[in-house]
Amino acid sequence: MIFKRPEGLTNTPWRYCPGCGHGIVHRLIGEVIDELGIREKTIGIAPVGCSVFMYEYFNCDMIQTAHGRAPAVATGIKRSHPDLICFSYQGDGDLAAIGTAETVHSAARGENFTIIFINNTIYGMTGGQQAPTTMPGQKTTTNPYGRDTRIHGFPIRVCEMLATLDGPVYLERVAVNKPVNVIRAKRAISKAIKLQVDNKGFSLVEILSPCPTGWGLSPKSACEYMDKVMLPYYPLGVFKDLIK
Repeated sequence: MIFKRPEGLTNTPWRYCPGCGHGIVHRLIGEVIDELGIREKTIGIAPVGCSVFMYEYFNCDMIQTAHGRAPAVATGIKRSHPDLICFSYQGDGDLAAIGTAETVHSAARGENFTIIFINNTIYGMTGGQQAPTTMPGQKTTTNPYGRDTRIHGFPIRVCEMLATLDGPVYLERVAVNKPVNVIRAKRAISKAIKLQVDNKGFSLVEILSPCPTGWGLSPKSACEYMDKVMLPYYPLGVFKDLIK
């Protein structure tokens, strides 16, 4: 056998919509957990959002937190049990809206845990509303004429914002809309968690992910939309890497 379910994942069918990127990212994290041999000492933190049921999918200890508070919980875990490996898994609404303060200050302090940040530029679970990352002109259920920056302000580019802080050691933006990007995404996740294992400090991997249901597109069209619209606005790349 050359391809199988990672031991880091349970044998549970996804609840995610067809074409959603969460399943891809879950598998990548599960593979990295297996390859690093850290499953028995890993704690994942599930927030509120589409990934709210991720404790059903990961075969490691999981904690469910209040909306936006995952970095605060991760801080407590790592400070009380620094030998454990801790990752939070957060959407753009969770991380960049209600959880902005927790995200920024945990990064500024250089806390030694990893954030996996899923950016699909929309509130997926609650009905497709405008998020802090919704792009100018992008239509959602709460702004059917498109985001007007004169009224709604500009989107938050999380990696660029956190890169201005001294605390983070590694910040990278990747995507999962095509195979070459999936390979790069796994490499980034693996590096971020390895840095934590080596006690290097705060790391965040931002992953651009399709949301066909929220965007009103087919899965194929959603991936094409990412290439044509989303990636030019949110360019991929490493924004900070102090441990090269």
